[in-house]
Amino acid sequence: MAVIDKSVLYQHGTLSLLVPGLFEGTMTIGELLQHGDSGIGTVQDFNGEMVVLDGRAYQVVETGEVHELTAEQSVPFATVHFDNPKATTHETGLTKADVEQKLLTDYPYKNVFYAVKIQGTFSHMLTRVVQKQEKPYPNLTESTKTQPKFKQENVKGTLIGYYAPELFQGVAVAGYHVHFLSNDHSIGGHVLDYTLAEGDVSIQPFASLQQHFPLEDPAFLKEDFNYAGMSTSINKAEK
Repeated sequence: MAVIDKSVLYQHGTLSLLVPGLFEGTMTIGELLQHGDSGIGTVQDFNGEMVVLDGRAYQVVETGEVHELTAEQSVPFATVHFDNPKATTHETGLTKADVEQKLLTDYPYKNVFYAVKIQGTFSHMLTRVVQKQEKPYPNLTESTKTQPKFKQENVKGTLIGYYAPELFQGVAVAGYHVHFLSNDHSIGGHVLDYTLAEGDVSIQPFASLQQHFPLEDPAFLKEDFNYAGMSTSINKAEK
């Protein structure tokens, strides 16, 4: 039986490949879950926001509905890890900005990737979900012009995602990139804002980033990426 290295962050694709509209699924959910039981991403055709919790992958679509993904479905971009927090604290009454600053202040991990996981009750949660795209795919800026937003008060659930150092903008989103899924699956998606009423805040730093590229995807191999303005496109779409 293979030994699981919980100090490794695994990523399929890069966030930058979404900028020109490379939304074709290039790794199955079944394969992805061999590399982690927790994480985030998007789905074939840029169809919604993905949340991976406890070894199961969920898709939040533009209507707000939540579906569990099958092993055969695929992703163009996803980041996963095996859950093994370095530290967990119980917190009350913190805003999104409070949590993000507290983690950077309390732990020496500003120059490495780390996972953030919050399980608890949120007095306020605001998410958005990208809409499914059709071929020929538009670029990231065009495809994210309309993003349905969802708001709920006093909701129990799990926030999961990552912090990436500024150096890795393009590989990932520099700073925080987190998704949410409520316990009753009534709300989920990419997190825009929240207030944590009460819950456990966990942090998990990674010693290694395993970057996997879609070598079987001819569109990715042939793409001439325009790096000028890429960071602006990512920040506009993802933050």
